[in-house]
Formats: sequence, C-alpha cells, structure tokens
Amino acid sequence: MFSVEEIVKATGGILIQGDRNDKICGISTDSRKLKPFEAFLALRGNNFDGHDFIEESLKSKISCVIVERMPENSIPSGIAVIKVKNTTLALGDIARSRRQKFNLPVIAVTGSNGKTTTKDMIAWILSSNAQVLKNEGTKNNQIGLPQTLLQLTEKDNFAVVEIGTNHFGEVDYLAKIAKPNIGLITNIGQSHLEFLNNLRGVLKEKLSLLDNLAKPALAILNADDKLLKGIITQSNKGEHVFSYGINEKADFCASAIKLKGGKLEFKVNRKFDFALSTLGYYNTYNALGAISAGRILGLSYPEISCRLDVFKFPEGRLNLVEFKGLRFIDDTYNSNPFSLKAALTAMDAARCKGNKILIMGDMLELGRQKELLHKQIARSITNTCDLLVAVGGLARLTAQSAQKSGFKNKNIFCCDSAEEARGLLFNKISPTARDIILVKGSRSMKMEEIFKI
Repeated sequence: MFSVEEIVKATGGILIQGDRNDKICGISTDSRKLKPFEAFLALRGNNFDGHDFIEESLKSKISCVIVERMPENSIPSGIAVIKVKNTTLALGDIARSRRQKFNLPVIAVTGSNGKTTTKDMIAWILSSNAQVLKNEGTKNNQIGLPQTLLQLTEKDNFAVVEIGTNHFGEVDYLAKIAKPNIGLITNIGQSHLEFLNNLRGVLKEKLSLLDNLAKPALAILNADDKLLKGIITQSNKGEHVFSYGINEKADFCASAIKLKGGKLEFKVNRKFDFALSTLGYYNTYNALGAISAGRILGLSYPEISCRLDVFKFPEGRLNLVEFKGLRFIDDTYNSNPFSLKAALTAMDAARCKGNKILIMGDMLELGRQKELLHKQIARSITNTCDLLVAVGGLARLTAQSAQKSGFKNKNIFCCDSAEEARGLLFNKISPTARDIILVKGSRSMKMEEIFKI
C-alpha cells in the first residue's frame, strides 16, 4: 500500500491533481493487467510508449497515473496525476523507497554466468521455513528488479534478487535500489563485451555491487575465478568476505565431484554430501554459492542438502529433455564462450551410444572479439561433437574453423535460423534415440524454436 504523497516524495514528482492522502494498492506498468486502485506508471521504451495506453488504463478503476507528459485527453478529477522527469527512473525511486521500509536480509546475485540458477537455489533453500521474495525468471534489469521489490510485504523474511547488466553503471544503479546486505558474484566471463569492452570492464561493473552493500555488508565470491580471486586476496573487509570454490583454501569448498545416474554428486568441506539433478559440472559452483548464503543465514548443511536434492533447474539451462523420441540437452536460454564450453563438457560426460550433435546459435554481445571468440570455440567442439549445425553468421565462422581443425565437412550444416535448423535436424540429419543433441545459442537467436512442433 502506498500513498500519493509517498510517491511524490520518492520520485521528486509534481502532483498535478488529486489528494496527497489517497491510497494506492500497487504500481503497474502494464495497462492490460491493472487492478482497481492501482497506479499506472507509463513507461516509455524503444518500441512502445505507455502514455499511449493511459486512456485504456482508466477503464480499470485506477487511482493514480504517473507520467512524463500530460495526455491529450483530460483525466477524471478523482484520479491523482503525478508528473515526473523520467518514468523509468521513477519506477526505481519508488522501489528504493519500498525497500527502505523493510528491515529484512536482501541477497543480490550478479556475475557473467549462473546468476539465475544461483538466485533460484538460494531462494529455494531459504523458503524451506521462510517466505522469500525473488525475481521471477530473469527480471534483473532496470524494469524487472524494481517491479520485484515493489512486491515486498511484511510477510517476507528474505528477498533474493538477481542483478544483470550489459552497460557500465547498471549494477551500481540497481544495487542502490536494492541495497542488499549480502552480495554474491558468480564469476567474471566473456559476456556483454560489446559495451563492457573486456574482462577488466566486466570485473569493474560487477564489483560495483560490493560498493553498495548495506550492513552487515557480506560478500560471497568465487575463489576459483582468476579475477575474483585477486579481489579476495586484496580485500580489506576481512571476515566480511566469504569464498567458495573447488579449492582447499575456500571457506566453502567442493570435492569428490562426480556424475552418477543423471545426478551431480559432491562433498562440501570434505564432510557434507550433496546431489543435484543436472548434467553440468559447473552447477557445483552455483550450488556452492547458494550453500554459502544458506550457511551464513543460519541453515545447517543437512537442511540445505535436502532442499538442493529436489531443486528443479530453470528451463533452458542444461535440462535433459525428450522430444520426438530423441534425447536433447536444452541449454537454449543464452550463450557465451564460458557457458558453451561448460555445456560441451556436460555433453562430453553424457552417456551416448550414437552421435553427439551440437546445434549452435550465434553468441552475441561479444563486441570486437566476437569473430575471434567464435573461431576459438571450434577446438572444443571438434574434440566433443560428431555433428555440428551452425545457426547464424557468427556460428558459420565456428563451422569454418571446425572444418580447418579436422571436422569432416559432411558432418557440418549451416543455416540462418533455428526454424531452418529444426528442418535440417529432422528432415536431413535424422538422428536416432541413440544420439544426444545439445541446443545452445544467445537469447535473441530463439533456439527454443527447435522444440516447437
């Protein structure tokens, strides 16, 4: 519940009409999903303008509109109108104000890979005996994160949020809204290089999370990441920094890691047994991050182990699925060199009596290194796969490099879209139940189209 006055103060806006004491039961940016007595905040994006839907929003008995510019048609006098300079920033301002009302632990997760899985694992662990608010899916940007925090209520015991970025300053902006008490960085990898330039740029962007931690200001860092390891070593925060990894010196270290019967098994600190339903070795790291957070927040190792044993991984993240009688590894959510190598490692370890087939879409947002990185990944593919389907112009470079590395030309297929790749797979390649097929590519390549009938 908000008051008009609270929103005006939070945003620095101007009340054009309405009563400052009026109550608002929520903030919505979607005119199609408005509920009575909510406020409609008119976001303006590259492909839409919420101001065009103000008249439609009035049909839902709303109590307030938040705008950058006044609509052409007048708004009924009973509805408050708040004018702000920028509605996107106003959304963040309102969310920041909402967050400050609640004295509960907020855990924020960022990094190049594994953010969503780690965030979901932490929330799953904590929700065994508490109410936990988290981002749904990957709503981790300047719209999604504020929308999540606006849902905070007195019933919530924890909030676990994922913070994403592809431009400098975004982690800093979102962390200032969330004001997390615990900040976890999964790794520093070759993602979003188009705007973050290089690994040092990625590191600088991710570390801004730690600059915005609220007391007790606890950091959880991957000790096996070369760049983060240096930060742990140089840190002046002492006991406020916790580390995890496959490393004897980490606070939370995994050993005896093995894949057995479709499960990933390992020990933590040589004593406590854990198992995950996954093919991916790298999920050991995601689990270690979540285990670290769980232990810091007071859960026992057995409690955490029981929760992770039944954890369901998010869709499109190294899930073993059956489609049309064939075995697939669905890793379609996104792709970059680090995550593709991890997926190839998982496929390499998978039992297969037939061919191992990779359907690879372009890896995007890699900046000036995009062509080089696509060529370099060819060696890992050549050592793992029997057939390659390259989807997109950059993936063709991978295919060319694979051919130069000894991959047989007859086992390479190139196309421009996932839909075309689906046709190639089922009509020309014709795999059997003995084969296993890995599908992976960047989000905008829509590799999930492979699984559409």
